[in-house]
Amino acid sequence: MTHPALRGFPVVMECDVGWSDLDSFDHVSNLVYFRYFQDARLIYIHRIGWLQLKAEKGLGPIVKSTEARYRKPVQFPDHVWIGVRAAEVQSDRVTFEHRLVSREWDAVACEGTAVIVSYDYRHGTKCPLPDSIRQALEEIEGRSFPPTCPPPA
Repeated sequence: MTHPALRGFPVVMECDVGWSDLDSFDHVSNLVYFRYFQDARLIYIHRIGWLQLKAEKGLGPIVKSTEARYRKPVQFPDHVWIGVRAAEVQSDRVTFEHRLVSREWDAVACEGTAVIVSYDYRHGTKCPLPDSIRQALEEIEGRSFPPTCPPPA
């Protein structure tokens, strides 16, 4: 089961809020939201084969930036759903959108983004997004992304 606010998110992870997820103000710590987003994003990245490509050829994802917008405080006990989708695909990066929904609030409690750059771990440099990953993104999202110009030299 998922929440209607996550319609259009091809990957949804769910979990219970743990007591250790709370900060001294008795709500989920901002750090934990980023962990929730990361865990859901890694499920997505695994499904599109990017982790396998990193293991086989050294071409994988690396985080460039991430942000969160907090809407409602999540507390213990609660159950949350975290959705992730590709919002934008460029020649060398993907911007993922995250949305966390609280069962207690029955509403979106936090939203965020992460810019993930295609990275060549063998040479320590960013690289173009592999065609296989772009194709997998389009398949999981059920839509095409506009072609992009190659990154500047």
